[in-house]
Amino acid sequence: MKRKDLVDLKTKEVKDLNKILGDKKAELEKVMVNVSVGKEKNLKKAKNLRRDISQILTIVREKEIRKKEVKNA
Repeated sequence: MKRKDLVDLKTKEVKDLNKILGDKKAELEKVMVNVSVGKEKNLKKAKNLRRDISQILTIVREKEIRKKEVKNA
């Protein structure tokens, strides 16, 4: 995921991020099956998808923490 994409994701709502996260997880599952069967030639695709998923999860968690801090302040 490029830097510009990360900036765009940080501006989205949590429910939108969860939808994107579900899509990425489904795509990762398909890629892993294709890699194991030998259809997928790009072996780094799964690694990049896992990285994208972790970055999205981090953004979601940051938003939850900020929301909790604002609520307590």
